[in-house]
Amino acid sequence: MNGGFFVTIEGGEGAGKTTILQGIAGWLETQGWKVVVTREPGGIPIAEKIREVILDRRHTDMDARTEALLYAAARRQHLSQKVEPALKAGAAVLCDRFVDSSLAYQGHARGLGIEEVWAINRFATVERLPDLTLYLDVRPEIGLARVRSDHGREINRLDLEDLSFHRKVREGYLLLTRKFPERIVTIDAEQPLERVLEQALKETEKRLKGFNIAASNNIK
Repeated sequence: MNGGFFVTIEGGEGAGKTTILQGIAGWLETQGWKVVVTREPGGIPIAEKIREVILDRRHTDMDARTEALLYAAARRQHLSQKVEPALKAGAAVLCDRFVDSSLAYQGHARGLGIEEVWAINRFATVERLPDLTLYLDVRPEIGLARVRSDHGREINRLDLEDLSFHRKVREGYLLLTRKFPERIVTIDAEQPLERVLEQALKETEKRLKGFNIAASNNIK
């Protein structure tokens, strides 16, 4: 393979991102890709430390701008230390959340403004965007019910937000799907898991075919 392939999975709480990401990773490995699976915030020690601060249930008084800046800081370190080197080495990088989470959560739901939060992240990422983003769409009522029924999952600070906040998060994501239709593909995550994974693999394969054609043209 020539060049890396960068895929991000987005969605509200309880959308099933981790499960779908693992399914895509397994499929890509069967296609001969070296796969790096990671997450935001986190993925490397420094960013994981920032994650602890952001998601700590005791930090309910965190200012919205502070929150946005912490996410951007974690993202920068993660991108420079893990994502970019893997892509340069020709790997497929699958990331649970990326810039779109900040735009939906802090930009829209927190009311900071999508463009304002994008400005912070443009600096942090040097405008690096995924080759494909899969948005798993689920109504907050259903997603939060899944989270609360999963006794093996730790409840973090964002899980404690009220329903109106999570509805705004979904609104933000839906705005982004209209803003970036060439990059973001929406999948109904209220379907059976097998169907969600089937669609996710189909979209990944479709984008990968176009990606490989483009890479081949660049080599000639």
